Order: sequence, then structure tokens, then C-alpha cells
Amino acid sequence: MCRRATSGFTLLELVVALAIAGLLMALVVPAAGRMYTGMQYREGIREAMTVLTAARVKAVTSGKPQDVEVRPDKRSLSFDGKTHTLPAGVRMAVHSARELNRQGTGIIRFYPEGGASGGGIDIESARGDGISVKVDWLTGAVSQARYAAN
Repeated sequence: MCRRATSGFTLLELVVALAIAGLLMALVVPAAGRMYTGMQYREGIREAMTVLTAARVKAVTSGKPQDVEVRPDKRSLSFDGKTHTLPAGVRMAVHSARELNRQGTGIIRFYPEGGASGGGIDIESARGDGISVKVDWLTGAVSQARYAAN
């Protein structure tokens, strides 16, 4: 009665394990790419909301009007000497008072009394849906609203 030691895996077990790992990778990699793109999109929205809100607070606390310069072609917002660039995966458009705009740059101005020139920034994802960040002209409040892809 000879006893045979059976340690290790058979070739069939290894092939099955590798096939399962390959299928998992085929599913996980594209999902991770979509997740990263979504994170960039949400970061762009947060950045726009933060810059606009900071400009409003500074206008009220300093007693001086504050301008936020929006350059859609460069996906950037400039305020207080700092330029904030939105991630490459998003598109943006600006809606602002025509009298304040400069060539290629939309200006959203916040006043010390709490009001603003009004307007907003549309931030669109690669899928075509997006968020419209709005600035109320009367109160200067910054809000956001979702819109669907056409």
C-alpha cells in the first residue's frame, strides 16, 4: 500500500484560475476608468463651487467687489491671483453679464452688499450631462442644478 503525496495544483486548476482572473480584469479595468472620469468631473464641480463661494465671502468681508474670471477655452477660473484649472475630462461654458466680459473671458462679479452680477458656469461630462453652477444676482448665492444630455 503505497501512499502518494498530493500537494500542489493540477494544470487544469491553474488554467481555470487564470481564466477567472482574466475575466475579472476584463470587467474591472473599464469600470475603473469610468470611475476615475467621474471623480474628475465631480472635482471640477467642487472647484467651481468653492471658487465662486470664496469670492462672495471675500467681497462681503473685505467691502470690495471681487471678480472671478472664467476662461472656458482653458477650463480655468481665476480669483484672488490664483488660477484653478478644471480636469481635462470636462467641458465648460460661462454665462455672465456682457458689460463685464473681456475678450474670451467671462467675469462674474460679487459685490460687498452680498449681490452679484449673476450668471453661471455649465460643467459638462464626457457623456453630455452636466451641472449648471448658478450665481443669483440679487443674493449672490451659489447653487447647482443638474441637466441631462440632449
